[in-house]
Amino acid sequence: MLELYLYTAIAIFVFMTTVFIIAQIITDNSIVDIAWGFGFVIAAWVSMLATQEFTTRQLIVTGLVTVWGFRLGIFLWIRSIGRGEDYRYQNFRKNWGKHAVRKAFFRVFMLQGAFMLLLAYPILRVHASDGPGVDFFMIAGILVWLVGFFFQVVGDAQLQKFKKNKTHPEQILKSGVWRYTRHPNYFGEATMWWGIFLIVLPVELGWTAVFSALFINFLLLRVSGVPFLDERYKDNQDYQQYKRETNNFVPWFPKKED
Repeated sequence: MLELYLYTAIAIFVFMTTVFIIAQIITDNSIVDIAWGFGFVIAAWVSMLATQEFTTRQLIVTGLVTVWGFRLGIFLWIRSIGRGEDYRYQNFRKNWGKHAVRKAFFRVFMLQGAFMLLLAYPILRVHASDGPGVDFFMIAGILVWLVGFFFQVVGDAQLQKFKKNKTHPEQILKSGVWRYTRHPNYFGEATMWWGIFLIVLPVELGWTAVFSALFINFLLLRVSGVPFLDERYKDNQDYQQYKRETNNFVPWFPKKED
């Protein structure tokens, strides 16, 4: 397991350093978001090739991570065309002043690389010690992963269509899957990691992979996902109404106010 982590850590470091260099050339640190999904694809393939084992469970985990990572990375890349640096990273750049390049390397790119290594634990775990063949946990995990994939893909597609057609900047999307959760794309990402956890559960020490699922929930709910959007729309009255009526994360029917 330690050897797998070493190989994966080296691969992630090289990848994120390369992305950092490109970001400085084009003055856009927000491309780190595009790199996020691709980083897990690299972790999955490096760890699988390092073990030279290609069992059903390993191939399924690697395949699901590859589909998710490429889909997310390509989607974010296409969405970023012509938009310039995201406002969050613009604010970081302004606040960091003359230390912006150094701080971006450690506090954006290397930090996200470290998060990748932590979250990739179930991927490395399944490659380090494979479990039984097709079983209940594998089937259940795939089904849970598909639910998450549905919410992320459909949520992203509906949001993109809404942005193209909305009549004013402060308008809020409240239809489709966004009627049942304010963050269907984040819910989908977290759910996919719970699916991966279920698939990995039967392998040796597979239960320890619950850490990754809990960690991604923490990041999305408390650090980099939900808080940014809630802060951004704190003065938007339409969003505040939407916030009172619609579940924050887990999908459910809208609340009816008295």
